[in-house]
Amino acid sequence: MAEKKNYYDILGVSKTATEDEIKAAYRKKVKEYHPDLHPGDKDAAEKFKEINEANETLSDKQKRAAYDYELEHPGMGGMGGGFSGGGFSGFGGFEDIFSSFFGGGMGGGRPEDNVGEDIKLQMSLSFMDAAKGCSREVSYYRNKPCAACKGTGARNGTAYTTCSRCGGQGRVRVSQDTMFGRTVRVTTCPDCGGTGRKITEKCTVCKGKGYNREAEKFSVNIPAGADNDSYILKRGMGHASMSGGPAGDLYVIFRVEPHKLFQRKGRDLYVDVPVPYTIAALGGAVRIPDLNDSFVYQIPEGTQSGTVITVRGKGIAARQGTGNLYARIIVEVPTKLTREQRRALEEARAAEDVRQYGKAKRYQDDMQSLYGKDPY
Repeated sequence: MAEKKNYYDILGVSKTATEDEIKAAYRKKVKEYHPDLHPGDKDAAEKFKEINEANETLSDKQKRAAYDYELEHPGMGGMGGGFSGGGFSGFGGFEDIFSSFFGGGMGGGRPEDNVGEDIKLQMSLSFMDAAKGCSREVSYYRNKPCAACKGTGARNGTAYTTCSRCGGQGRVRVSQDTMFGRTVRVTTCPDCGGTGRKITEKCTVCKGKGYNREAEKFSVNIPAGADNDSYILKRGMGHASMSGGPAGDLYVIFRVEPHKLFQRKGRDLYVDVPVPYTIAALGGAVRIPDLNDSFVYQIPEGTQSGTVITVRGKGIAARQGTGNLYARIIVEVPTKLTREQRRALEEARAAEDVRQYGKAKRYQDDMQSLYGKDPY
């Protein structure tokens, strides 16, 4: 028999945690492992599923009581009908959390399943466009609320009657007897599908659906500093509700293409600058790139490979501030030598002293002290 998951450990709370502590831990974990922040990461997706499973159980008093009993009495199956549903419903469910993180607008006591589906679009940006900011056009299709019937699905938006089963509320109460007593839950009215009304004459434009599939197009200004998985939110620009509620939201999520030279961490830029060994040894000028052009930097004599040059204020300029540019010097030796170059290097090697090399000298001393042998 598989070992039962410890939902308290998954959420990072104690067995005596209060409802508020569980809710706070759940929100924190969901934000950390949300699929939008880890696209294509199967481990994060599995973790996200476990977090929702844990919350669905621990946020429900009766399910939690049955779960605690199972933890304390392993092997006593059948208590509470199982807890591995993994849904996004229940106290502090997925829609609730998504709303609190991204401003989904679930207020006013509105039923969660009455809101239209969100749309997520992925937009590719070049490295420079993301770093400097740009203007882009967004084009997509969505189920848009029908203007002819105002999204009701009824002719002229008036040809309907109030649902007799739910009294126009769109929700009904369902009672169920369990081992812990009778429970009452609120669910979508099966007669009207949550709209609270019965259509007497369908809209001729949308054929009673309440929406039409239409193309949308608009321009958006992308601020400087956009990064992978950052996004722009357009409220109410998602799909129309299937039951006459508010439309969902649109999320334009950015994917930044790599650059030939730069690596990026936040607002800071990193670049490797290969330097011929002769310039590193003798000193000389080398050109280093930045976002706008490039600049000349004088490499001092004896520059070592791995030396990092910090240029403040040459990173990405975003609303939160401007980052720095970090140029790492990579000293490179030639892969091929001419006969004259080899002769010159052999003469130089014959005249050099290992004491001119700091690391080589320390390595030589350590080898001689440990093994009594000269490494060179």
